[in-house]
Amino acid sequence: MKIINAKVYTEAGIFEEKDVYTDGELIAEKSGDDQVLDAKGCYLIPGLTDIHFHGCLGHDFCDGTHESIEAMAVYEASQGVTTIVPATMTLGRDTLKKICEAAGSYKSEKGAILCGINMEGPFIAMERKGAQNGDFVHKPDAEMFRELNKASGGIVKLLAIAPEVEGAKECIEELKDEVVLSVAHTMADYEQAKKAFEHGVHHVTHLYNAMAGLSHRKPGVVGAAADDKHVEAEMICDGVHIHPATVRQTFKMFGDDRIIMISDSMEATGMPDGDYALGGQKVIKKGHLATLEDGTIAGSATNLMDCVRVVVQKMNIPLESAVKCAAVNSAKSVGIYDQYGSITPGKTANMVLLKEKDLSTKQVILKGKML
Repeated sequence: MKIINAKVYTEAGIFEEKDVYTDGELIAEKSGDDQVLDAKGCYLIPGLTDIHFHGCLGHDFCDGTHESIEAMAVYEASQGVTTIVPATMTLGRDTLKKICEAAGSYKSEKGAILCGINMEGPFIAMERKGAQNGDFVHKPDAEMFRELNKASGGIVKLLAIAPEVEGAKECIEELKDEVVLSVAHTMADYEQAKKAFEHGVHHVTHLYNAMAGLSHRKPGVVGAAADDKHVEAEMICDGVHIHPATVRQTFKMFGDDRIIMISDSMEATGMPDGDYALGGQKVIKKGHLATLEDGTIAGSATNLMDCVRVVVQKMNIPLESAVKCAAVNSAKSVGIYDQYGSITPGKTANMVLLKEKDLSTKQVILKGKML
């Protein structure tokens, strides 16, 4: 296939009008057939990678079934999210093992490509559990992680950890070379977070959420992460979790090289308002807001492509930066940028055409085929 007249997002992080070719499942130097797609009036961007979401369309990753993973993958691909790393919740060991086994044996034959697991729990601080289930909060345990990762076939890409809790320091030392460790659901102050970053943690789970806020006397995790150029930070940019001004200030603090946009979406995403579940707890969805019965925000009800539109159209973040944070940085963070995340010959042909006038999706191309 030959795609013509599009403004193409390049590896330089800018848009450039040029032709793009596919040959089978890959982006190529020239086309393998005579099919031409005229993309005049559109941006061509890499398919997005969501490294932190729980569910959509009435399904949850923690269902632990191939059926749910496939339903989620099909929905995500339809939105232009072509590679996924869904997240677990804080649950019991046996349940987590079942989830890992299901993901490890899953074959990506339909929809977005499953590229790993984000293990968000159970090694978190009870005081900052948020919508996680406190009954299953567990002391950081390297052997437990290894057991679960083995059950998954070794595909756990991210492991959340509260660095201040008992056992965290030892766990970080043991696992820092085995998995990307992420500060999450934590009571850590600036010094505790700084030490974690110095000892091998280089990622922060949904910055600002489930941690102390940034204060002029107590900069906390946010300040420590901003200070360390090696630390990357997730942000939920659904217009609910973080105020637009804070999003803009965070881009100034971190730059668009270190921010990873995520959706943190749960099963109500793509569904009408009503009652749903997250980690075995009741969630009420009203518009883009999803909360537990006590009012605690429980993930989002927005997919990652809609988050891109939100930051560009409502928060005044340049489209170039939004694409970088939702497609490029995310793929790099979980080690899949050699195959995905840019429109480069030799990589998988996962691309999305967005209309220039409103960023609505005109076409999703998955593994070289138009959906």
